[in-house]
Amino acid sequence: MDVKKVLFINQEITPYLPETLMGKIGQNLPQGFQEQGYEVRTFMPKYGAINERRNQLHEVIRLSGMNLIIDDTDHPLIIKVATLLPSRMQVYFIYNDDYFQRNLVKELETTTSPEDNDERSIFFVRGVLETVKKLRWTPDIIQCSGWLTALAPLYIKNKYDDDPSFIKAKIVYSLFANEPAAPLDIRFAEKLKFDGIPDREIAKLDGKTTTPLELAKLAIAHCDGIIQYDPDVDPQILDIARNAGVPFLPFQPDGDIVKATAEFYKAL
Repeated sequence: MDVKKVLFINQEITPYLPETLMGKIGQNLPQGFQEQGYEVRTFMPKYGAINERRNQLHEVIRLSGMNLIIDDTDHPLIIKVATLLPSRMQVYFIYNDDYFQRNLVKELETTTSPEDNDERSIFFVRGVLETVKKLRWTPDIIQCSGWLTALAPLYIKNKYDDDPSFIKAKIVYSLFANEPAAPLDIRFAEKLKFDGIPDREIAKLDGKTTTPLELAKLAIAHCDGIIQYDPDVDPQILDIARNAGVPFLPFQPDGDIVKATAEFYKAL
């Protein structure tokens, strides 16, 4: 596969949040691909913990202004952007003050208001995909990192499956030890159905709280490849990933992750 354009959907990116393994890879992977001449677009949520002034975020008016309907309620989509130095890589931020705090806070909203994590994930994933459509951009690879992005493969394969922006893209799901602060709302499947996701795709979630394991299963079932970046991934999730019937790259304790990831992309 000839890969030229890569979309990174990240739950965390360093240095916008305190450093974690996920955040460092969220920074280094797209940065490394951009330095090698790939065309890259990178997205993350605009959490309240992110200092807009220090990180020089500003709103992109031409991309903002759309309303996303979730569970029969309108939520305005605001897009902000910052430039990550020294690589000068642009990072797009998905924001809405129903799901992310307006003012600077210490803890992430995924921890302080876990009861909203189902809708927060829907909003973030749909916000990214709608913005890519507005950009009229067609990625070859879409890489999703973090449980907050786990719905992206499901949405791309069902709600956006005939959209020109995504029709040729291969979806890669990254495995980390990071998990939701609590199981997702018992009405999660109902909200997905309202959004047009077919019953057959989410029947196992209906009427239940969705655990981290079930959320990972949902992502794995709809992706084209899986990469393990963290040595401490839940063994159950690892077992499902290894037996999913799609290419799987296990954790690489040494070596160049950009090079290993690029080779994995080409194998897809």
